[in-house]
Amino acid sequence: MAKIAVVYWSGTGNTEAMANLVAEGARIDGNQVDVLNVSDTDVDTVLGYDKIAFGCPAMGDESLEEVEFEPFYTDIKGRLGGRPVVLFGSYSWAEGAWMETWQEDARSNGLNLVADGLICFEAPEGDTEDACRKLGETLAKAK
Repeated sequence: MAKIAVVYWSGTGNTEAMANLVAEGARIDGNQVDVLNVSDTDVDTVLGYDKIAFGCPAMGDESLEEVEFEPFYTDIKGRLGGRPVVLFGSYSWAEGAWMETWQEDARSNGLNLVADGLICFEAPEGDTEDACRKLGETLAKAK
């Protein structure tokens, strides 16, 4: 049984909804899964987990949220060791380029990405809800 953290920032509630669905999928096999708003946790707490999902929507010019999420991610990304990681987030415009940039940054910093980043146009529904659960399940099964 693994300890899994789903760490997210959400401005409109869309990425929070994704976080809850990712957590739902990760709870297979009795895993302990905690959904943590980045403003309510700290790096040391998250480093106590075996596997981590990070969620952040596209902001401004397709970048990570700059006040809370990006500083947190910048602080933790070099300290994750080989922990399995997945990325997800919502967007309301453009085409999701922020996720490509985020994945490139994660890979260049040695993160163990176990799936492609999942993007969702606005709120998750239908197939996107299923994809969120599947992402959580993929993280839960990752070594």
